[in-house]
Amino acid sequence: MSAVSTFAVTTPQEDERLMARALEIGQAGLGRTWPNPSVGAVVVAQSPSGPRILGEAGTAPTGRPHAEPIALAQAGEAARGATLYVTLEPCSHHGRTPPCADAVIAAGIRRVVAAIDDPDHRVRGRGIARLRAAGIWVTVGVGAEQALVDHAGHISRVTRGRPHVLLKMAVSADGKAGLPGPAPAAITGEAARERAHLMRAASDAIMVGIGTALADDPRLNVRLPGLENRSPVRIVLDGDLRLPVTSRLVRTAADVPVWVVGAEDAPLEREKVLVDLGVEVLRAPRGADGRFDLQAVLHLLSLLGVTRLMVEGGPQLAAALLDAGLADEVAVFKSPLLLGAGALDALAGHPLHRLTAPVGFAAVEQAELGDDTLVRLWRR
Repeated sequence: MSAVSTFAVTTPQEDERLMARALEIGQAGLGRTWPNPSVGAVVVAQSPSGPRILGEAGTAPTGRPHAEPIALAQAGEAARGATLYVTLEPCSHHGRTPPCADAVIAAGIRRVVAAIDDPDHRVRGRGIARLRAAGIWVTVGVGAEQALVDHAGHISRVTRGRPHVLLKMAVSADGKAGLPGPAPAAITGEAARERAHLMRAASDAIMVGIGTALADDPRLNVRLPGLENRSPVRIVLDGDLRLPVTSRLVRTAADVPVWVVGAEDAPLEREKVLVDLGVEVLRAPRGADGRFDLQAVLHLLSLLGVTRLMVEGGPQLAAALLDAGLADEVAVFKSPLLLGAGALDALAGHPLHRLTAPVGFAAVEQAELGDDTLVRLWRR
């Protein structure tokens, strides 16, 4: 059967279904492949009974090797004349490994279906151009809407010089996020906590302010059965390096990495104490108001490879990110629990609707999780 007639029996519905499989594979690696995007790739051949998968893979943990060469290796010689479904344009530049576009050409693939172009300045259409120059039929745009969501971290890092920021907050029925003191409060139930841990597992890093670290003494790890090894890097914004050496974060730094971002003028002796205990200390500038320049902090994290950053508070940091226009996604877990008038407001200095219905965001999900409700919003 000729290449043209082989392609002719591939329906748009089959393209969508096979790309959905590639997207599913890529999603499974979110939070594990940074600084590289978590790509899904599926190699498919036509048979009398319909498309047959010859190989499928996601980007390997730590980002190498890429998804395409792994899937092509699985397919072997059967890849000749086959179709490759991939969630992001194959790369065209030499890094630690040769370009994926070259591997696709060498494997004898006859058609490539890519969900979206790669906006990385080292690629930006060059991978697709290389494939087409080699006589490969390339289709772009199948599954694009979901791919843009899945690759939001990579896209943000290469186009804006900062990670995609997910702001997650748990809020009581009376708009509070913690008890007086401040002191921690178990606001949401088990189903909501499980969903929040899944969000952690899909993030490269998770960040809190020093106020939350002192009040809650959090672990910030993933504690779902079977996903314990998916804990993100834990980051504390701590201008004066006040994080206690007895905190859970410091005591578990050997198990899951802990980065503390101190101000440029923070005491060197405090840095040495933390470093000696296995904590990595970074430095970032303060703004004119004495607080961190959050744009500079996020740029620093992107330089270190972070693409997907989850922020779990507290109220001061949440308000600052929203005010600076640096939150890209908001997840609010609403509880029927009342904490009382003396408890901490969920968003420091702002009315609650600034968090639950921020200007410029659109609701993309509302779900009932036991007695709690999740509302997710995405920047338009």
